[in-house]
Amino acid sequence: MENKKTFIEDVDRGIYDVKNEDKFSYKTEKGLTKEVILAISKEKDDPDWMRDFRLKSLDIYNSIEVPTWGPDISDLDMNNIVAYVKPDTSMKGTWDEVPDEIKNTFELLGIPEAERTSLAGVGAQYDSEVVYHSIREDLVKQGVIYTDIETALKEHGDIVKKYFMKLVPPQDHKFAALHGAVWSGGSFVYVPEGINVEIPLQSYFRLNSPGAGQFEHTLIIVEKGAKLHFIEGCSAPKYNVTNLHAGCVELFVKEGATLRYSTIENWSRNMMNLNTKRASVEKNGKIEWISGSFGSKVSMLYPMSILKGEGASSEFTGITFASSGQNLDTGTKVVHAAPNTTSTINSKSISKNGGIATYRGVVKITPAAVNSKSTVSCESLMLDNESISDTIPVIQIENDEVDIGHEAKIGRISDDAIFYLMSRGLSEDEAKKMIVRGFVEPISKELPLEYAVEMNNLINLELEGAIG
Repeated sequence: MENKKTFIEDVDRGIYDVKNEDKFSYKTEKGLTKEVILAISKEKDDPDWMRDFRLKSLDIYNSIEVPTWGPDISDLDMNNIVAYVKPDTSMKGTWDEVPDEIKNTFELLGIPEAERTSLAGVGAQYDSEVVYHSIREDLVKQGVIYTDIETALKEHGDIVKKYFMKLVPPQDHKFAALHGAVWSGGSFVYVPEGINVEIPLQSYFRLNSPGAGQFEHTLIIVEKGAKLHFIEGCSAPKYNVTNLHAGCVELFVKEGATLRYSTIENWSRNMMNLNTKRASVEKNGKIEWISGSFGSKVSMLYPMSILKGEGASSEFTGITFASSGQNLDTGTKVVHAAPNTTSTINSKSISKNGGIATYRGVVKITPAAVNSKSTVSCESLMLDNESISDTIPVIQIENDEVDIGHEAKIGRISDDAIFYLMSRGLSEDEAKKMIVRGFVEPISKELPLEYAVEMNNLINLELEGAIG
């Protein structure tokens, strides 16, 4: 009998697809009801104002329609999503205290090693709760606060209440309202005036439970003249059911402060990634976004910068890789709301095997933003004739004293370039990988070392045996 070759559509994602037994100490029923919201609030011992905020958000969620302008998300049925899964452990202050199964997952992902070698603090979330958190003592002595947001709600409640979902109100869109109702876990960072956090802080979010949602909330406040680099990583194993990620990130960059926010989102291809990220930047402040989008079945992700103070600036550097069965709709939004503000957008996308990669961006120059400058560069690389790549830039200019530049390129790998590299001794596969790495190099050099390595490994996985 003739042996037939087996075709495997998805490459082995190795450590990212490691699955643990679905253990939990508590989880809600599927669906989104008032009873589910009250159960989450009770489990988390919310203050009254937060319980009421959740219920109001649920009402808003039920009154807003699903967006129709982006990718098809009709596979998402909230009646089949578990909104809250509490892992079978409480938060720990040392890795030795974390249950072995969970600890081993984070060990495989390299989080404890990164903490030992290159980080000033780490938070690790597993399903709906943070299971590990630490920060260097010297930062604590300088007044830096880095903790999970539930702890912040209890110990720094006035600050959380002042800022929580003020940048991304529940009325913003349907999934912001969903987040307001069911949020759980996430990080809180406060950097006092003039403090330079020289070594990055990092949070890593791991979703293990099948058919669940993850709704972490990240709130960062960088006071006048302070500096911070915050790193975020996300991943999940692949299941045959839909999972949902609808987190929220709110960043407050005060006068003369600088915040670099780096993230790699490496979800599995059963994930709907409907994340919202937004920054408010005051006078002479600066926000730097470094963004990598790889996994997920569908992504809708557009980090937004509001340049509200004179001289404020924003830099966005992003890479998206869409393969078979993926529709990754990503980009950025910038609102110039004050004079002499500047923004730079550098976006790159790669699509193969029928993947869809879309850059969707908005640059708005308000009447008050005289003498503002914005530069937008979008480059797309398609590796075959099946894939789709689109750029949808919107530029709104409401005054005449501005400097705007926009450039978009869409292309395929050049046969001449392949021939040249092969004539120098490389195989066709090696030549194509070299070209792709060169294409993403401006992005990878901006990432922290371990994330640049991860990105290159992911690209190698995605390209394995799939070009040509």
